Amino acid sequence: MRTLQNFIGGTYRDAEDGPTAPLINPSTGEAFAEAPVSGAADVDRALRVAAEAFTSWRRTTPSERSLALFRIADAIAARGEELVAAECENTGKPFQLTMDEELPPALDQIRFFAGAARHLQGLAAAEYMDGHTSFIRREPIGVCGAVTPWNYPFMMAVWKFGPALAAGNTMVLKPSDTTPVSSLLLAEIMSEHLPPGVFNVVCGDRDTGRALVVHDIPAMVSVTGSVRAGMEVAAAAAPSLKRVHLELGGKAPVIVFDDADPAVAATGIAGAGYFNAGQDCTAATRVLAGPRVHDEFLAALVEQAEGSVVGGTDVADADFGPLNNRTQLERVSGFIERVPAHAAVMTGGTAVGDRGYCYAPTVVAGLRQDDELVQSEVFGPVITVQKFSDEAEALRWANGVEYGLASSVWTRDHGRAMRMARDLDFGCVWINTHIPLVAEMPHGGFKRSGYGKDLSTYGFEDYTRVKHVMSNIEG
Repeated sequence: MRTLQNFIGGTYRDAEDGPTAPLINPSTGEAFAEAPVSGAADVDRALRVAAEAFTSWRRTTPSERSLALFRIADAIAARGEELVAAECENTGKPFQLTMDEELPPALDQIRFFAGAARHLQGLAAAEYMDGHTSFIRREPIGVCGAVTPWNYPFMMAVWKFGPALAAGNTMVLKPSDTTPVSSLLLAEIMSEHLPPGVFNVVCGDRDTGRALVVHDIPAMVSVTGSVRAGMEVAAAAAPSLKRVHLELGGKAPVIVFDDADPAVAATGIAGAGYFNAGQDCTAATRVLAGPRVHDEFLAALVEQAEGSVVGGTDVADADFGPLNNRTQLERVSGFIERVPAHAAVMTGGTAVGDRGYCYAPTVVAGLRQDDELVQSEVFGPVITVQKFSDEAEALRWANGVEYGLASSVWTRDHGRAMRMARDLDFGCVWINTHIPLVAEMPHGGFKRSGYGKDLSTYGFEDYTRVKHVMSNIEG
C-alpha cells in the first residue's frame, strides 16, 4: 500500500506530524493507499510558501499566466488517462465514462480561464471629474485557500485554480479526506509549468480545512461542500473578514408540465439524476409532474431506472458508479428506510453487489412537500416524483426548499417556460434539458446553496479586487 505526501513548493513533502488515514476504493471497499492527515504546521508551511510565490506571480503579465494555463491544459490532456485512472481508483467511477464526460469539459474550462486572463473588464478611463482622470485596476486578491469535495475531485480543483491563477493569485488546496489522489497528481503536472509555490495541495480532514480557513494568510477561501460546511467556513472566516466563496448543496426541482413528452423527459431526467450516482449538487432529483402526464412519466422513469447499469471502475458500459464511501451509502439507505407510509419506492432502494458502495437507481412516488426526501439533499441515485395540480402550485413547491442552486422546466409552451425562468429562485434554470454546463456561463446558487459564482467571467472576477485610481491632470 502506497503512502501519499503533500505537494508544497513544487515538490512532494511528508507531513510534519500527525496520523495517516486509509483511502478506500468505493468499487471494492478495499484500501489502496494512505494519506496524511495534515496538521496546522503543514497548513502554515504551505500558506507561507504560497505567500512567497505570490510576490512574483502577481507581477506576471496576463499573457504569461494565460500561456501557463494553456500549457497545463495540454499537459493534462497528454496524461489524461493517468489522471482519470487516479480519479477512478479514488472515487470508483467508471473509467471510460469519466474519460468521456469529465476530462473534456475540465480541459475546456482551464482553456477558458487561460483566455479570460487577458480579458479583464472595467470602466473606461476618463475624466469623471473635471481635471482628474480615473481608471480601474483589477488586481489579484492574494493567497487563496480552497477546499474541494469528493464527488468531482479533479473538476472541482479546476474550478478553483483556473480563475485564481488566471487572476494572479496563488493557492493552497485541501481536497476531501477521501479523494486526494487526483489533486496531488494534478499539482505534480502543473508544477512543470508554474513557479514553485503557486499551487499547493495539503491532504487532511475537517480540522485541516479549519486550519486553512482561520489562518491569517489567505485573503480568500473558496469551498465546495455541504451547507453545514459552508456555514462553518463562513463563521470561521468572519473574524478576519476573509472573502468567502461558497458553492454548497442543492435540491433541484424538475418541473414536467402536461405538454412535455414523458418519454423524452424521463430519459433526460434519469441521465441527469443518476449521473455520478446522484452525487451532484445540481442533480435532477426532485420531479414535479403535471396531473395528466404524471402516471405516464412515472412509468417511463421507472423503466429508465431499471435499464440503468451500475458498476465500478472496470464496468465499461456503466451509467454510473458507486457512492463515495460507506458513510454515504448508509446515509442514502437511511433515507429510503424512512420513506413514509403514504409514499412508495417504485424501484431500487437497495445496495448492489457484495462489495463496494453501489446503490440501485431508485424512484420514490407519492411524497408530500414537507417530507424529508423532498426537503433534504440525498446525494445519491434517488429521484422523487410528486404530482402538482397547476402552474402556481408547481412554482410554490419548486421554490419551497432551503436550496437555490439549479432547476429545470420541461414544456413546449414558450411563455410558460419564460415565466418559470423568471420566478424560479435558483441560480440556473434549464429548459427541456438538465445538467449541461458551459465554461462561459456562471454556476452558483441562492439561499443556502451559497454565494459566489464558478466558471464564466463572473467567476473569474470573484478572484480579483477592484481598485480606483484617480490622477489630477492639471497639477
